[in-house]
Amino acid sequence: MNADVRRYDLLQDAGPGSRADGAPFPRPPAASATAPPPPVRLRIEGLRVRGAGGDILKGIDLEAPRGEILAVIGPAGAGKTTFLRCLNRMVDLDPNLAVSGQVRLEGEPLIGRPVDLALLRRRVGMVFSVPIPLPMTIYQNVAFGLAMGGVPRRRHAERVEEALRAAAIWDEVKDRLDLQARRLSGGQQQRLCLARTLALRPDVLLLDEPCSGLDPISTAKIEEALQDLKKDLAVILVTNNVKQASRASDRTAFFLFGEKVEHRPTDALFTTPEDPRTADYISGRFG
Repeated sequence: MNADVRRYDLLQDAGPGSRADGAPFPRPPAASATAPPPPVRLRIEGLRVRGAGGDILKGIDLEAPRGEILAVIGPAGAGKTTFLRCLNRMVDLDPNLAVSGQVRLEGEPLIGRPVDLALLRRRVGMVFSVPIPLPMTIYQNVAFGLAMGGVPRRRHAERVEEALRAAAIWDEVKDRLDLQARRLSGGQQQRLCLARTLALRPDVLLLDEPCSGLDPISTAKIEEALQDLKKDLAVILVTNNVKQASRASDRTAFFLFGEKVEHRPTDALFTTPEDPRTADYISGRFG
C-alpha cells in the first residue's frame, strides 16, 4: 500500500490523543509531589478587549508553559483569533479595539506600555491559517527573517536547515532550495511558513487554524512536528477542529462569546467536561 495512503487511513482511524500512525502522542509524565511545574512562558491575566459592539474578550486568564500545547477551541465569533493577536500585540493594528488586562512574557508585561514590537514578534512567532510565502525561493523565504533579525550571513545556511528540519519539510525540499516557494503544495507552503517563524527561535509559537485548508496527510505532518517543537517552546493552537485539539494538545481552553468557559487537561475536557456548554460544543450540538 502506498505509504501516504496508509498514513491517510491511519489518520482517519486515530482517536483522541493519537498520532497519524495510530500510536498515542506522548504525554508529559505526571508531575510528582516534588517536581517543579514547567516554566510559564506566557501568562495572561484578566485580558479584555472591547470593540464598538461591546466586549470581544471578557477577562481571560490562562498560562502557556514551555513543553505543552494549549489548544483554544470554540465557534466562530468566540474571540479566539483576537486572543492570539493580543499575545504579540498585532491587535494594535486595529485602532478601534481597546485592550486591558495583562500579558506577561516570562514575567515581562506587554500590555499598556511601549515594547519593541519587532523583537516581540520574533519571540512570539505566529503562523496564520493561509500560508503566505514570500515571492522568493524556499531558501530565501527562511533566510529573510534571519537577515532582518541581524543574524550573520555565515550562519544562515545552518539556521535555514535547522528550521526546515524542525518544520518537517527538509527532506522534501533539501535538493531544490532554489525553487520558487509558490510552486510548493499548500501543505508544503504552510510548513515553509512554520519554518520561517522557527528560524528566529521564538519562545512562544502561536498558530491560528494552521491546518484549516490542508489535506489529512499535511495536517498529520504539522501535528507531529508540533510534538517535537513543544519541548523547547510554549505552543498555543487555535483550531475549530475539535478532533485536532483532542489529538495534538496537552491542555484545552473552550471559548464562547469572548468568555473562557473551561480550561482543563485535554483528556479530561474531552471525556468529562465540567460545563454543559463545553459538552454541547465538543459533541457537535452547536458550533
